[in-house]
Amino acid sequence: MATKALLFFALFSLLAIASVADTESTESDSGLVLNFYRDSCPQAEDIIKEQVMLLYKRHKNTAFSWLRNIFHDCGVESCDASLLLDSTRRTLSEKETDRSFGLRNFRYLETIKEALERECPGVVSCADILVLSGRDGIVALGGPYIPLKTGRRDGRKSRADILEQYLPDHNESMTVVLERFKNIGIDTPGVVALLGSHSVGRTHCVKLVHRLYPEVDPVLDPGHVEHMLHKCPDAIPDPKAVQYVRNDRGTPMKLDNNYYRNILDNKGLLIVDHQLATDKRTKPYVKKMAKNQDYFFKHFGRAITVLTENNPLTGNEGEIRKQCNVANKRH
Repeated sequence: MATKALLFFALFSLLAIASVADTESTESDSGLVLNFYRDSCPQAEDIIKEQVMLLYKRHKNTAFSWLRNIFHDCGVESCDASLLLDSTRRTLSEKETDRSFGLRNFRYLETIKEALERECPGVVSCADILVLSGRDGIVALGGPYIPLKTGRRDGRKSRADILEQYLPDHNESMTVVLERFKNIGIDTPGVVALLGSHSVGRTHCVKLVHRLYPEVDPVLDPGHVEHMLHKCPDAIPDPKAVQYVRNDRGTPMKLDNNYYRNILDNKGLLIVDHQLATDKRTKPYVKKMAKNQDYFFKHFGRAITVLTENNPLTGNEGEIRKQCNVANKRH
């Protein structure tokens, strides 16, 4: 009997050690954990959520910005809020590059940062604010709630000089688009789901007039072309005028699977939208997501999780910025 008890105890101990090792390795993969601020700033995630909802009620387009920030920051080498840094005498801000055209509402991230600084000075990073505001913005748009880990720290340098090596352009081939996201760890259905973000927001005329002038792209739905021409009447849009077309005329303020039905009907605004619906590698997933919103949300949530855990700064790396648009001064 005693021998059996000793064997059981030994087996239990080995399992416990293995379990702890697995837990530790899981956490060390990215260095992030769920509810990182549980002890240091217990109200952090609630404050961010409250601020996001308040700002969304006043300025509906903030939610599009929160979501787009995730792609433009986390997709470029590291999820470290480098996107938010202003230009300096020596470096150009990522915000001012062509790939970042149309990004806006950065001042509202500072509003969230100020609310957190009043509660817990010097604790919550701008990188985590960017990610969590994106998560809560997705919910405000009718998308799924995605549990995301925290514990990121802020970088000190802009990556404007290498940005185009990471972020695909809307005119890139589908091969390039898939390859760029694959390098981060996002598979093909994940890429298809991420591009479902085009369900909300708008596309500026300057980014789509090449499909209308001098000749209309013949693959476009004729009825949709009429609407696009009405919204973008000039081959060379006035840079001072805010001319744009809503990505989804049916549910423009809702993150849903209507986008996939639109692109299957040749109503996608961008070249990448058309390619997504026609490329043999992506079309099967487009069809599935057009039919099943839960399927879309499942892969969207997975892809956002992978994207937000892309090579973060943790532990003693980086810093916790006092202001999100400038790196801390070194003494």
